[in-house]
Amino acid sequence: MSIAAATHPWLGIEPYRVSVDQYRAFRRDGFLVVRGVVLPEHVRELAQHCDDLLADRVDVSEFVYIPPGPRPSTRDLLHRIHMGHQKIELWERYLLYPRVLDLVSALIGPDVAAMQTMLFTKAPGANGQGFHQDSYYIPTFPDTLIGAWIAIDKADVENGCLWMSPGSGNEPIYPPENGYGYGNTDLEGIPSVRNVGGYANDDDDPLNTLKPIAERYKAVEIPAEMEPGDVAFFGGHVLHRSLKNRSETRFRRSFVNHYCNARSFTTWGGGNKEQILARGNTHLEFGLPRFGTPCAATDPERCSVSDSGMVHTMMMATPDGMMTAQEPGKEDHDE
Repeated sequence: MSIAAATHPWLGIEPYRVSVDQYRAFRRDGFLVVRGVVLPEHVRELAQHCDDLLADRVDVSEFVYIPPGPRPSTRDLLHRIHMGHQKIELWERYLLYPRVLDLVSALIGPDVAAMQTMLFTKAPGANGQGFHQDSYYIPTFPDTLIGAWIAIDKADVENGCLWMSPGSGNEPIYPPENGYGYGNTDLEGIPSVRNVGGYANDDDDPLNTLKPIAERYKAVEIPAEMEPGDVAFFGGHVLHRSLKNRSETRFRRSFVNHYCNARSFTTWGGGNKEQILARGNTHLEFGLPRFGTPCAATDPERCSVSDSGMVHTMMMATPDGMMTAQEPGKEDHDE
């Protein structure tokens, strides 16, 4: 490990340990809101970065598409920014934030690949995003995708917080009628959908044909109201949305990451070789952090409980008809 990595501030952060109840809740509901994951001084750093972006103090020309013609307002231009970790060191640091990775590793790990970053600024009056499933956009095989939605500002119903549908993680991924998107097309009778993830305006997004499926969960759908530093973790099958920011003065800023188990195969975003190995190990290709943020990819001694360092046993039949754990190759044989 380099001197710079050895003195990196992330290495001094107190780990987060996931409880059994939290693990059960995530498996039951498909999502989990965890309070105070990102420490206050780090939330302030993210908030200051958002302030700098919205005040045009950061050059975004290399990773934000600026359409030809009159330049849109900064608020409109920066409503949603993708993949900033490829250009800005701060984004990479918060993609590889240790306490977030502690939770991701416990929920879908132990091996974790860091895939995507997004920043939402969501100004007053800005629209939300209609019902969608994240694995529709980012397929992994096996499907282990998880989102981590970090609240930078207070998020509530008024300023357009997330809405989650508990139990919807058991739904398949509904495929698109045409165009981009993944779905479980091998299932008999699965309907195709269109206009997924459009804007959820006052008309409640009538063009999104995933909406009738999501309305099966209408009675249990809940707002994920969060304080700065809280993080919502949700699986790639969970039906979720957000509504319009109806506040007069409050932004609803959030930093959103996506991860998968590093043993999962993907062709998304250039394939596995572009996904940063954040925790554990993998038998697949993986990417390196461009700014050297400490993670498994930069650790030459990385290891995982999924590696061959474990004591491996197999359940084998014994001559008396019982089952017992034995090392491979040690089973009894009748002569």
